[in-house]
Amino acid sequence: MSAVTGSQVEHVDLDDHDDDDDRPWYRSPSVLIPIASGVAFAAGLVCEWTGAETAGLVLFWIGLLLGAYTFVPGALRKLFTKGKLGIGLLMTISATGAVILGYVEEAAALAFLYSIAEALEDKAMDRARAGLRALLKLVPETALVKRGDATAEVEAKELRVGDVLVVRPGERIATDGTVRAGRSSLDTSAITGESIPVEVEPGTDVSAGSINTTGVLEVEATAAGTDNSLTTIVELVEQAQAEKGDRARLADRIARPLVPGVMILAVLVGVLGSLLSGDPELWITRALVVLVAASPCALAIAVPVTVVSAIGAASKFGVVVKSGAAFERFGGIRHLAVDKTGTLTRNEPTVTRVVTTGATENEVLTWAASLEGHSTHPLAAAITKAVPDAPTAHDVTETAGRGITGTLGSARLAVGSPRWLDAGTLADQVQVMESEGMTVVIVHRGDRPAGAIGVRDELRPEVPEVIATLNRRGIGVTMLTGDNARTAAALAGQAGIMDVRAELRPEDKATAVAELSKSQPTAMIGDGINDAPALAAADVGIAMGAKGADAAIESADVAFTGHDLRLIPQALAHARRGRNIINQNVVLSIAIIVALLPLAITGVLGLAAVVLVHEVAEVVVILNGLRAARRTKA
Repeated sequence: MSAVTGSQVEHVDLDDHDDDDDRPWYRSPSVLIPIASGVAFAAGLVCEWTGAETAGLVLFWIGLLLGAYTFVPGALRKLFTKGKLGIGLLMTISATGAVILGYVEEAAALAFLYSIAEALEDKAMDRARAGLRALLKLVPETALVKRGDATAEVEAKELRVGDVLVVRPGERIATDGTVRAGRSSLDTSAITGESIPVEVEPGTDVSAGSINTTGVLEVEATAAGTDNSLTTIVELVEQAQAEKGDRARLADRIARPLVPGVMILAVLVGVLGSLLSGDPELWITRALVVLVAASPCALAIAVPVTVVSAIGAASKFGVVVKSGAAFERFGGIRHLAVDKTGTLTRNEPTVTRVVTTGATENEVLTWAASLEGHSTHPLAAAITKAVPDAPTAHDVTETAGRGITGTLGSARLAVGSPRWLDAGTLADQVQVMESEGMTVVIVHRGDRPAGAIGVRDELRPEVPEVIATLNRRGIGVTMLTGDNARTAAALAGQAGIMDVRAELRPEDKATAVAELSKSQPTAMIGDGINDAPALAAADVGIAMGAKGADAAIESADVAFTGHDLRLIPQALAHARRGRNIINQNVVLSIAIIVALLPLAITGVLGLAAVVLVHEVAEVVVILNGLRAARRTKA
């Protein structure tokens, strides 16, 4: 018996996360330590103002050490183990320079402000960690394998190529394979994202994680239990997340050349000045002032403040951004890849058209619903929903992969696929309906066709408006779907999307997104497990809906709490505005450093004046950053 309770992939590490991420802020050391640093710094200021200078100095040291604890060890570890030069290292050097010159108060201020800004940003980012587990739970722990004339239950991870699996109705397929015997309908929504079931028969390829809905199937395994399409999805997600995680933040990209440049400049000032003037004390002091002048105080504070403000504002209109790096990338998006089912569509198949040979549409729907009330097929649910009060047929028999028959009153009824039931004079209309992306069922009364019912997952009503808005703003759109090309083209035409890529597997979606990202910054929006690799591969992955698959939410950088696609242009506009503010603050911060350096070298400004300029700049950029908290209109 299949049980969906655990993972079969032993090499995937699902526990690599910090438990601190799940704690409330008041129990999180990453927040409490910076707060304690600020309290100590504020208490030190009070003591200094009241004349208790010794107590104030002690408190400044406490504030400095607490604040430094949050970033100095990490900065040094990155430097010595990975050779990375980040903004944390530059802040460490600047604080050290201030201490050497005897300005412990200024060093404490630097440490507190940087530590609290980083803590606020970290806690503003919500991260889920159940996604990969959710993916792997789609693989049953055990499978029923045919051994001669008998069957035996084995662990799914022990499955080998060539094993014949017996899959009963309601069970998941344990690994990829080919149907050897039986007919049925498979629910592949977890794998492909498509809500319309897939009819399978001998010779049809099937994927691990698909649910058998009707008849018994014999499936010959074409992949081992630990190396199938689902495990491939997990590996793709992990690889993409690792690559994305290596991308440096904007501040760190600036700090990378700034740190060695400032160090070299300070050494040159101290050495050359001492040699040329014969006054080493003066020039060593100026070299230390240069280090403090090059402190990226405004940059270190302003970028996180802007990000936190913007992320907080976004959450108020239903957009959750997981990280500051994601927000920075989000503002630069120029192309959007969109999943079809559940994103552009409602993921609720509904009856969209009924054609008849003489009976009324309601009669045809009623006859169909009287039979489909006995079926668990997804299309049956769409038809019964259209006629909820339909009478109940009797002597009902369902043939897996074909259709259902029964009796209503004195009439014999049949409902099924056009490949099983003759469409008669409706054949041309059935062909037109299928060309428009509908799944069609034929209804027979007696031995003659009475009508045909078209079922389709309809577009969300706001989609054409949203696509038009994105196009006006210069953002290209590509549809990616696992559905057939005919259905995809029909829906894309309604939506106004010109670039359509259909019949894609999860790994194909990831490849397509990666290709798009090479030419311009690309976001991917989806809601299903099958979208997880593409979401992770995109510059920015967007999970649609708070009720979307855990794997999609985990793989994404941004999550929408609702399904209204009008959030997309609004969120993009908000992120772009926030990015512009970040750029303004970065330019101002760098301009201040460039202006202060020659003044510090020449002795025009001493340490006190340099620190004052930095503090004024911090206030300016923080106030500018807070503008990002304003809600941006779509």
